[in-house]
Amino acid sequence: MNATPRALNRFLLGLLGLVLMCIGAGLVLISAWPAAARAWHGFAADAGQTIAATLSATALPGGGGSWIWVALAVLSFLGIVLMAVWMAGQGGGRTGTLLSEYDDDGAPGRVAISGTVAEQALRSALSENPDVAASAVSTYSVKGRSALRVRITPRQGAAPHLIAADATALVETLDTVLGHQTPVLLSLEAGRRLRFNREDRVR
Repeated sequence: MNATPRALNRFLLGLLGLVLMCIGAGLVLISAWPAAARAWHGFAADAGQTIAATLSATALPGGGGSWIWVALAVLSFLGIVLMAVWMAGQGGGRTGTLLSEYDDDGAPGRVAISGTVAEQALRSALSENPDVAASAVSTYSVKGRSALRVRITPRQGAAPHLIAADATALVETLDTVLGHQTPVLLSLEAGRRLRFNREDRVR
């Protein structure tokens, strides 16, 4: 439910994986095929001479080296900035407001309900269930609308469908109290030893 750019992450990971596969295949080919090794050595020698000639031709006045190094430094800096922006875009999506509506009855004004109200109410109610080992409730903004994410860790031997039914009833009660139906993602997660056993339910 967070704002992680999953499509961009998959594209970048796929591109990185493709590049690494090509490099690995090239190294295997060079080490296993003598003809490929000879071709690589010849290409590397020619490339080295070309790079040396290019650096000499692009030397800055006064013997300060080639301007290509300056361009590479600028590109490296831009790459670091883009990486920082990409890292900052991971996660997110949390919001502190569950409901915000304008009311013109009586004294006109906007009524806002903090997400903490629903989070604490649901956690407190879930903690009274003996089949619930732990719970966590968070408020997210999804497509401009607030939604709740409820994560429950059942105790060993508990019936997940009964816990899900109790949590659904609590959410419906909360909707009745607030007078507003909130989208909810209900996630039942096992303990660390059974992390693969997981069930999600969206309402």
